[in-house]
Amino acid sequence: MAMALALAPSFFKLHCSSSPTNPTSTIRPAVILPGLGNNTGDYQKLELTLQEYGVPTVIAKVSRFDWLRNAAGLVDPNYWSGSLRPRPVLDWYLKRIDEAVQEAKELAQGQTLSLIGHSAGGWLARVYMEEFGQLDVSLLLTLGTPHLPPPKGVPGVIDQTRGLLYYVEKHCKKAVYTPELRYVCIAGRYIQGARFVGDSNVEAKSMVPAENDHPTAEAVLVNDLGISTSTSPGFRARFVGQGYKQVCGQADVWGDGVVPEVSAHLDGAFNISLDGVYHSPVGSEDELRPWYGTPAVVEQWIHHLLD
Repeated sequence: MAMALALAPSFFKLHCSSSPTNPTSTIRPAVILPGLGNNTGDYQKLELTLQEYGVPTVIAKVSRFDWLRNAAGLVDPNYWSGSLRPRPVLDWYLKRIDEAVQEAKELAQGQTLSLIGHSAGGWLARVYMEEFGQLDVSLLLTLGTPHLPPPKGVPGVIDQTRGLLYYVEKHCKKAVYTPELRYVCIAGRYIQGARFVGDSNVEAKSMVPAENDHPTAEAVLVNDLGISTSTSPGFRARFVGQGYKQVCGQADVWGDGVVPEVSAHLDGAFNISLDGVYHSPVGSEDELRPWYGTPAVVEQWIHHLLD
């Protein structure tokens, strides 16, 4: 089942019925999988937020230095031909996932687990489930994950994963939403990109309420320095658009500032789009630049972990 939800950008005044509670053994443990360039510490606040809802949580142990291991792919001829495979270059990350899963299974007391993959951690979770099995997993929830490979033949587009996402698309199981296994893919709509040259259909930049407590607060536009600016596409939108283009082949689309909305959804999954949500915990700010793990944003998707 594929379904998209657009939530109001008025700083998440739409609330689900879930609320923080005391830990309980009836809730599946969750494993957080860091995104490219992130480390375990980046997700500690999210871990605490989930624990407030009673979700036992383990973060895969990853340092920023660990990502340099990916440079091993440079000696693989498949890298240069754009047909790189996840193994062996990403075996180190798959091992970290498995270690975290084994730790979470000790907390599960026979229950299944939830995997929460941020950014590249989402598609790496799919590789893990394909290689190590998915019987222990009943939910894969991805946050700003670039699931889809870039289209081939688009001028100026180079596959940044050097074939990894094509491999995932071809060899990993398709997304499903069943009682036994649910895929939930969450995309952020933080900023619309713009083409570097020519006209663009940019509607606006990042939208945040000027006064969070006012239900009809006037929307203002915030750039990287938190300074109000005009709605006409500027350098920031064009710069972000070039990043979007490398991922999905198109610049003037909405996304979370790194991953386009269209790339973060999967056919067969329960797909959600959240307005005003930024890609990364690094550089985020709960009020002006909330990311997927900001408490007010978590409130919009926590029920998937509690069901």
